[in-house]
Amino acid sequence: MTKTDLVNAMAEKAGLTKADTARALDAMIESIEEGLKKVGKVAITGFCTFTARKKEAKTARNPRTGKTVQVPAKTVVTIKAGSKLKEALN
Repeated sequence: MTKTDLVNAMAEKAGLTKADTARALDAMIESIEEGLKKVGKVAITGFCTFTARKKEAKTARNPRTGKTVQVPAKTVVTIKAGSKLKEALN
């Protein structure tokens, strides 16, 4: 499902215009990003939990050439499904 598909489905279910729904979805995404930057964790009870996690710099090997390369430190996001989401899928 693409973002456009999601906006269309949300607009239909909520009875809102697609433009209003797109703005609401964008606001939600921005709020999650800000929460991850400030606190490092955003929990939507029953749905999922987003967590920002720092990964250390490391040395890796290019499998094609065998050459060693440095991979810089970075922050990654992990998403853990909540109980209601797990029930809905099973």
